[in-house]
Amino acid sequence: MEWARIRKSRLPAFFIFSCGILILTLGVSLTILSGLGASPFDALLVGLSRNVGLTVGSWEVLIAILLIGYNSWLTRQRPEILGLVTAFITGIGIDGWLFLLHHLIEPHLWVSKIAFYSLGLIAIGLGTSIYLYSKYAPIPVDRLTLVLQTVTGLNILFTRTLIYLIFLVAALMFKGPIGIGTLLTIGLGGFILNYFMPLTQKALDRHLTLRSE
Repeated sequence: MEWARIRKSRLPAFFIFSCGILILTLGVSLTILSGLGASPFDALLVGLSRNVGLTVGSWEVLIAILLIGYNSWLTRQRPEILGLVTAFITGIGIDGWLFLLHHLIEPHLWVSKIAFYSLGLIAIGLGTSIYLYSKYAPIPVDRLTLVLQTVTGLNILFTRTLIYLIFLVAALMFKGPIGIGTLLTIGLGGFILNYFMPLTQKALDRHLTLRSE
């Protein structure tokens, strides 16, 4: 999707971006609160928050700074500062959802744990595919996924899984909420994102085309 087409439509790119981030951060919060274990990256954020201090969203921003530098080195390009803005908005979203849902979602039964985790995992994949479509600067960890995909020539499923494994080791070091959900995210997270990416593009392409005619 070209930026020009988005501008011609009545559905602004920032609206698409905001919806994607809103869904993504809801999914992150649901997996954290499910008690089954968050994604390796989110487990690292929670582990740092519990053992070092600051909020989960604050660590999202701090780690984003490191990843922006690393992405810049891999691509041999200037640091993508807009990625920090995206990470900042994402951090606020995560902290906001955790604050709102903390007392509403306290699953004790396995059925409810699995339900919240499953909804969260699907929301993460869907939200990520939507906000990436907007062509705004991706969250640095998602940019790293795309950079590795370009550098290695492999699909997004492989690169996403590789990144998950790296952050899993880091999350274990900081005693983040690792569980069966974490392992499922490693195995299914890349697949779900890979599944939603073409569907999201096709659906939004069709909608924007109809709105611009």
